[in-house]
Amino acid sequence: MTLALATTSPATTACDALVIAVMPQGPATPEGSGVELAAHGLPDAALTAISSALTALGAKGKPGEVTRIPSVPGVKAPVVIAVGVGNLRATIDTENLRRAVGAAIRSAVGMRKVAIVAAPQEDLLAATAMGARLAAYDFTDFKGKGSAKATAGSSPVASIVLLVPGPATAAQKRLIADTEVIGDAVCLARDLVNTPPNALPPAKLALAAKDAVAGLPVKVTIWDERALARHGCGGILGVGQGSANPPRLARLDYAPAGAKRQLIIVGKGITFDTGGISIKPAANMDEMKGDMAGAAAVIAAVQAIARLGLKVKVTGLVPTAENMPSGTAQRPGDVITMFDGTTVEVLNTDAEGRLILADALGIAVQDKPALIIDVATLTGAQRVALGSRTAGVMANDDAARAQVCAAADRAGETMWPMPLPEELRASLDSATADIANIGDRMGGMLSAAVFLKEFIPNGQPWVHLDIAGPAFNDKSPYGYTPKGGTGAAVRTFVQVARELAAG
Repeated sequence: MTLALATTSPATTACDALVIAVMPQGPATPEGSGVELAAHGLPDAALTAISSALTALGAKGKPGEVTRIPSVPGVKAPVVIAVGVGNLRATIDTENLRRAVGAAIRSAVGMRKVAIVAAPQEDLLAATAMGARLAAYDFTDFKGKGSAKATAGSSPVASIVLLVPGPATAAQKRLIADTEVIGDAVCLARDLVNTPPNALPPAKLALAAKDAVAGLPVKVTIWDERALARHGCGGILGVGQGSANPPRLARLDYAPAGAKRQLIIVGKGITFDTGGISIKPAANMDEMKGDMAGAAAVIAAVQAIARLGLKVKVTGLVPTAENMPSGTAQRPGDVITMFDGTTVEVLNTDAEGRLILADALGIAVQDKPALIIDVATLTGAQRVALGSRTAGVMANDDAARAQVCAAADRAGETMWPMPLPEELRASLDSATADIANIGDRMGGMLSAAVFLKEFIPNGQPWVHLDIAGPAFNDKSPYGYTPKGGTGAAVRTFVQVARELAAG
């Protein structure tokens, strides 16, 4: 998929469809219609025809409302797609704009080239570009030959051109280039999450991390099961010991010249989660191929940060294992020793993500970076508390939590600050080991984060993202979000890195 910037006239641009923005009625409404067109470069006759058609069709300009109008006089494109964006003059809601543009691009499946009449202001242009790029996605790597004809007319848009009044500025061109880089990374994360678990065991996920940064100034180190044992990674080994596919730890180091601060991002990489001996119910277990969405986000974010050349040192840690029941699997009641020497009593083998993260966090804190962020599809309790579209943000440092939440908002990802109640720590007490891997069932998202906090020393800023809901969309597509893997947290990581680089 290609994304480009152009200054040609919207009326004469050769494309399969022309997308224009529509707002609710305002004082500048032509011909007294119920909507106002936010489109430059179209002749009056075309504006009048579009406005009349929208009035006849009952369009209101509500965010995400899509109306197709064929054969508009004075417009070369055979179809005009009018998409409601809300009242941009009253309130600039860039996320609404991203989602609206995404809805328009999704409605154009089967078309090869679409042009969008875009606002030239940088914030609006950035939102338009990102919404378009992320909506032009599908995952067909595992479709068989027999599906070729069936999917021929449902392919996403292959080429998107954003039309702005000329001349295009250097800042606008850079913005489009950056959007392509970040959009590519989000789609990489989606691809990894959508890949069937038999095609992406831990060793292949580690190699996918290496492939993702091939040709970039990123050093990749992969620990196999023998190296994990030498380094005392009992959490990763314990979770993976029941599988025929051994675990791995991938480390990606990007260290550009002149970088003064370090960000470490850690992603949970459970390539399939049966729950182990504490096995999950069969219903919807297939979605557990997405239990490595945190790892996918880390891999993709490091790729994007390196491609953008941001002046900040970034380390990505990807602990990865397959959680399977077998004669060699760890049992409830087992005690394992983590990388930092902490002993953990495993009371529930389905609370495995925190075990592999604990090893990786123990490694991360050795560097004493400016900030550590871990990301994981960690708890079903996150979905109970915040639903399927809002990630939970917990931290040992209020300023760091606020920093990440603000960066997520700027990037267009929905995250919400959550507490780390001190009283939950007592529920993790173990009579046998230093700590148990599960605590109070009530507030399970919070107690999981309290467990992880045990592996962070005082004074080290750390933030935990629980993306159990936002990482995988099991319902219908919406806005720029497809069904399946969403690429959650990638844009937030890039935004945090950009801000750390800026000082």
